[in-house]
Amino acid sequence: MAEPAIKDSRGFFRLPQDPEQSGVGYYTYGTPSLGAGQYAHPKLLSLLNLIEFRWQGMDDRKIGIGNISLAGGSKFLPHEGHVSGLDVDVRLIRKDGLQLPVRWNERQYDREATEILIRLFFESNLVKVVYFNDPKIPRVKPRFRHDNHFHVTIFE
Repeated sequence: MAEPAIKDSRGFFRLPQDPEQSGVGYYTYGTPSLGAGQYAHPKLLSLLNLIEFRWQGMDDRKIGIGNISLAGGSKFLPHEGHVSGLDVDVRLIRKDGLQLPVRWNERQYDREATEILIRLFFESNLVKVVYFNDPKIPRVKPRFRHDNHFHVTIFE
């Protein structure tokens, strides 16, 4: 598969895919590979940069950034959303710092750190909704298949 274009037809940029090499505080994951599902509205891209910057000042672990949208805003199965560039999936923080998925009811899940990360999103005042199934995290709404990541949708 050829590497996807950096900018799509909407003018949305693809999230940089090799952030570890520049020392930033996130890593990428998701399908399709090579960031083909990580085209972000400029407002979301700016928010992710802000969250990442603030997170780096508090924690050495990287934030896992997953699916955002496909180039041009095509339907992104199996997602109901993820077409506007205003939605992002974020992995839960693990106690061991590994860059792997973890469910909210597993031993390696770091609830305290994940709650802080979610709070950073809410503090931006840009968040419309956060879907996540941990019933102990305030302000989130449960959603099918949101046990190993949380989903953020921001206002346009």
